[in-house]
Amino acid sequence: MTIHFEYDDVKASERLEDMVTKRLNKLLDKFDFLVKADVFFRRENTSSPDTGRICNIRLSLPGPLLFAEASNGSFEASIAESIDDLERQLRKRKGKMQSH
Repeated sequence: MTIHFEYDDVKASERLEDMVTKRLNKLLDKFDFLVKADVFFRRENTSSPDTGRICNIRLSLPGPLLFAEASNGSFEASIAESIDDLERQLRKRKGKMQSH
């Protein structure tokens, strides 16, 4: 699986890329039909300290693309929330694929 990273108003971080890569590789072990992942990190100015660090992940696989977005106080929490959401979507998709 190819992983592409993009940063908007955020300094590129090898630590964040490693974290995402490890989590996505775990998904790839469970769901071997993943082709590509696009990961976007963005910082948004908000009045709340609990939001503003946004992580978007778009997965390419057979059928429609899957997408998850999370906004939290840290990029680590946003990554975890986005990947958990994608895992739920992948389980649903795999169940539909097996029934056909």
